Amino acid sequence: MLSETSMLCYAHKTKLLNAPNIQVRTFDPAMQYKMNHQRRGIALIFNHEHFFWHLRLTDRRGTLADRNNLKRSLTDLGFEVRHFDDLKAEDVLQKIYEASKDDHSNADCFVCVFLSHGENDHVYAYDAQIKIEAITDMFRGDKCQSLVGKPKIFIIQACRGDKHDDPVIAQDSIDSSNESIVNETEVDAAGVYTLPAGADFIMCYSVAQGYFSHRETVNGSWYIQDLCETLGKHGSSLEFTELLTVVNRKVSHRKVDICRDINAIGKKQIPCFASMLTKKLYFHPKSK
Repeated sequence: MLSETSMLCYAHKTKLLNAPNIQVRTFDPAMQYKMNHQRRGIALIFNHEHFFWHLRLTDRRGTLADRNNLKRSLTDLGFEVRHFDDLKAEDVLQKIYEASKDDHSNADCFVCVFLSHGENDHVYAYDAQIKIEAITDMFRGDKCQSLVGKPKIFIIQACRGDKHDDPVIAQDSIDSSNESIVNETEVDAAGVYTLPAGADFIMCYSVAQGYFSHRETVNGSWYIQDLCETLGKHGSSLEFTELLTVVNRKVSHRKVDICRDINAIGKKQIPCFASMLTKKLYFHPKSK
């Protein structure tokens, strides 16, 4: 025979199960971000090739190729691309602040790209460091409400050249005058730590901490080359984190074969990404 306590618990459980207004939340693993807004969104590209002499940073030869490849790839995906070259830190932060105050209500998402040197949790503008967290904080929900629940993508191609200064000869081409046009690969130490940024953010890094980042003086960085190639082939069909995994694999298969610095021979690179996305992200073509 059931005790009075057991009977009360059973009756309460039965009442809950039979209650018409009780809803059980289910999570669909295939749920996707809504990407059918009027606009794809804004993509900012901050490209830094030259730096104030006092910083003692080397010029980033080949970064214009990265900027142009990214501009083309992101435009093909439907983004409104705005690119800026060699801005001072104050101007970079102002451009980012202005973007955070834009109305993104009719946009799918937001992209911000940094092509520069980096160290620890900072990236370099022309004249000073900028903390990555200071950038991502501007797009948190309480500061940029029109992007709440929407993907916020940050791509950081950042490295510092303090371990391998000698270039790698990657490819020689002979022109009509028989002079060599050399596409050199510069081998830089990884300098940027991964940094969580909040729900619906994804942080894409050219290199994982402790590895080396490579940038060719003609073709641009390995990471941006492979990212743009993969976006061109699969950007409108492959889920974005799966696409980034493909990029990781492509970059990891590269290696330095010929180098004036024997210590750089055989060096490899592995990118990484930190995803705080809460749904699947696809850049399906927009209907015209």
